[in-house]
Amino acid sequence: MTLAVAGAWTGAKKDRRQTSEWKTPDGDADQLILDDLDFLRRRSGDAFRNLPIATGAIKTNCTAVVGPGLTLQPRIDREVLNLDDDKANAWERKTQREFKSWSESPECHAQRTMNFGEIQKVSFLGTMLKGDCFVSMPSFARKGSEYKLKLQIIDAERVSNPNFQANTLSFSAGVEKDKNGAPEFYHVANYHPSRYDADKNNEWEKIRIFGEKTGRRNVLHLCENVMPDQTRGIPYLSPVIEQLKMIDRFTEAELMAAVVSSFFTVFITSGSGDGNLSPMQPTSETGGSSSGDSFKMGPGAILGLSPDEAVTTANPSRPNTAFDPFVMSILQQIAVALELPFELLIKHFTSSYSASRAAILEAWRFFIARRKWLSQKLCDPVYAAWMDEAVASGRIIAPGYFKSPMIRRAYLGASWNGPARGHIDELKEINAAGKRIALGVSTGAQETAEINGGDFDKNVNRLKREIQIKKDAGMGSESKTPAGPPQEPLKPDQEDVDNETS
Repeated sequence: MTLAVAGAWTGAKKDRRQTSEWKTPDGDADQLILDDLDFLRRRSGDAFRNLPIATGAIKTNCTAVVGPGLTLQPRIDREVLNLDDDKANAWERKTQREFKSWSESPECHAQRTMNFGEIQKVSFLGTMLKGDCFVSMPSFARKGSEYKLKLQIIDAERVSNPNFQANTLSFSAGVEKDKNGAPEFYHVANYHPSRYDADKNNEWEKIRIFGEKTGRRNVLHLCENVMPDQTRGIPYLSPVIEQLKMIDRFTEAELMAAVVSSFFTVFITSGSGDGNLSPMQPTSETGGSSSGDSFKMGPGAILGLSPDEAVTTANPSRPNTAFDPFVMSILQQIAVALELPFELLIKHFTSSYSASRAAILEAWRFFIARRKWLSQKLCDPVYAAWMDEAVASGRIIAPGYFKSPMIRRAYLGASWNGPARGHIDELKEINAAGKRIALGVSTGAQETAEINGGDFDKNVNRLKREIQIKKDAGMGSESKTPAGPPQEPLKPDQEDVDNETS
């Protein structure tokens, strides 16, 4: 029988100077999050508006993960639906066109100001700034709109307890849960709680998350859970808000000191304590001169001083040579917490090709995971709600769609493509893509999406047309590109040297 030994872990000791003042709050997810959430949201929003590093980190995420919006690529399960490739491809093309017609129009937005791509971007940005975001999916007819499905973004702070009542185990931060702990209702204020006129007119609407009869989802909650039983999310910048603000203050102080140092100030010290200088005449056309109490300096000026007077200059020693290394060191720690490579956070690539490529790959692991999260939380549920209406109205033919959950899931198979990763050395990346396709570890569709975010099927069809056009014009039936002489593969160290000097 093994007995536990108290104090075996240094990190748990209470009598060490390094950890004696370390306060460690304890509690479940809501206890650790909800009391601080209001301040985290406000400071995160202020940092995004006013701190360049915070602005850049969040915008980098939005640009890489969402860009102009993720686009649908239907990928139905041919085996379950018993469809051959021709029929399946035709169904996917028709569905893609139909969804594109709805999603690229502002008619998909309840307020008619955004298309689906913009809704994705604003929802994702809101999630990063405030920890979570809500998207309701009301259904109503509107003139000029082919579909009843509409989307409406709900600010995270509008979802709150009515009249700011205290949180309980089953009702916290505007989320009402059932006996199993599953969210059942969201309580949404008509106005943002901080509006100056909200106190008199604000009311809360109780929205059922799933339809009582149909089970249709009415509201989506975009939130990244990091702990069990977590009701609301935390802003992306939460772990580094203090460091970002301190860097901002340090930068402002150094910038002000540099501005002050740019004013070259001369003091005349006098043993008698008389600081008044007698008026001088210019020693030359460009020499120093004075007029009354105004004294000026000039090149080649000669100034006579009394025996008890001396010249002293102000030298604040700016710019500070230690500023850049210190700030870069702190930014490296911030980059780790934000899961962004340091080079990408500051948008400065000075390393070799291999190091820069490793940084890009590391960043894209994070971006792809975020994109997958956004697809699952927002794009897939919206696509499912749209498909329900499209099939029910007869605009999309999908036999057995409402009869079997498995068949419905087979029709709802989809992938969502976003901005391409980009490349440091495009030729090397293209050659590697060709080898992956040849070995069967990737496909043309996957590589096309990763290289430039394009559509492989559309590219092939377009190339066929272009080849035919060239053939009709007498330019040959094949598109050829000039190839250079074969080259020996570079060794890793030589590869780095060539890219650094190119």
